[in-house]
Amino acid sequence: MSKTVILLLSVGFLVLFFGLAYLMTKDQKPDPNIQNYSKQQTDRPIAEAQSNFMDIGEMKVSETKEVSFTLKNSGNKPLQILNINSSCNCTFGKIIYKDLETKQFGMHKQSGYVTDIAPGDIATVKVIYTPAIMPVYGPVSRDVIVTTNDPNNLKIIFTLKTTVK
Repeated sequence: MSKTVILLLSVGFLVLFFGLAYLMTKDQKPDPNIQNYSKQQTDRPIAEAQSNFMDIGEMKVSETKEVSFTLKNSGNKPLQILNINSSCNCTFGKIIYKDLETKQFGMHKQSGYVTDIAPGDIATVKVIYTPAIMPVYGPVSRDVIVTTNDPNNLKIIFTLKTTVK
């Protein structure tokens, strides 16, 4: 093989290697600096959900229903959303805050760190239920669990209740 061919193959390999490395890491965020607080501290985030339960009545198994809840940081330090997951493979949650709308996260696809909610700000927690994924009929209750750094509300459970026909 000539030196030119070897040089071109080497350059091509390096471009391919760095291109793949870029594609695999482009959406990764650095690990957040998770702030931990004790229940005794007054200078901390306070997670408040106006409501964390909603009965949406009846729905068809072929439907998808979404319910929105509010999550407010009533404290004086940033409220960190550390994880979103769900109680069932047919239920998903997402966070909407300022210009951020997360993907849907569920039982098998958990979010990990999402964002910080500034003191006094409100985020929306959306619970999405699609019974056709795992068909169940009759009364159903499904949860989306949001993990925070509020020591009094480390896990907040948002519950959707329905009757599937």
